[in-house]
Amino acid sequence: MKEIIGFGIAGNFALHLEQAGEADDFALVKTDDEYAPKGIFPFYVNGHDSFLGRYCIDNNILHLPKDMNLNVQMEPEIALRCLLEYENNKVLNIKPIKFCAFNDASVRNDTTATKISQKKNFSTGSKGFGNEIDIDKFSIGGVCDNYSLVSFLQNKDEFIRYGECAKLSGYSYFYQKLLEWIKDKLNTQQDYAVLENLSNILKNANYPKEMLITIGATRYEEAGKNRYLKSGDICYVVAFDHTKFDLDTITNAIKNGSKLPNDVSLLRQEVR
Repeated sequence: MKEIIGFGIAGNFALHLEQAGEADDFALVKTDDEYAPKGIFPFYVNGHDSFLGRYCIDNNILHLPKDMNLNVQMEPEIALRCLLEYENNKVLNIKPIKFCAFNDASVRNDTTATKISQKKNFSTGSKGFGNEIDIDKFSIGGVCDNYSLVSFLQNKDEFIRYGECAKLSGYSYFYQKLLEWIKDKLNTQQDYAVLENLSNILKNANYPKEMLITIGATRYEEAGKNRYLKSGDICYVVAFDHTKFDLDTITNAIKNGSKLPNDVSLLRQEVR
């Protein structure tokens, strides 16, 4: 994964930014469609001469920031692994080939951050993803139609559902509409407010052939809304086929440590 550029989408699930206390960060960002995501941020750029060059993915351990005053929250998402094609230094085509459960954990109270990316890559274990599932076609009728995303937090004293159980079809932008929007933003997004110039980032990364892009965090359950991560917690993010499993089955399997089949994308991270 170290050769793949990492991007994330902000505001692609209704009310998440408000719950996360980040809506004000995007007050200056205008969109043509009220339901459109707010923008794209980088979280890992191989070889970058800033914090973005730090490889930040660990699928076993979530490493909290060294500054103990920073509050970190789990962000359960779906990530797409995509092939990128370019023409005249512009993104021409985006082809999703796999998807997986992803934790885009974020710092909530860094008052020094001027860009959203500064809240994302905070350690060598800021992010994590589950086993990848092949995409047959990224359109209606494809495998993603049947999947839902849910997340849990567990420690010796508690077990809670952290994020709502949501169908992937619940994303504001999905399938071709999402891909067209991503392509446009990769080619045109400027350095403005909390966002960055993405075409410059792609250029400086020597136009990578693959991209891992997280497509937006779901809404939190009441128990997870203000629950920040602490050492000893275990984070679970699960993408499962809701035509095969119901939520109770998935919940009990996670709670009891039961093995799940390979067509369930499961991320388990211990927080340290």
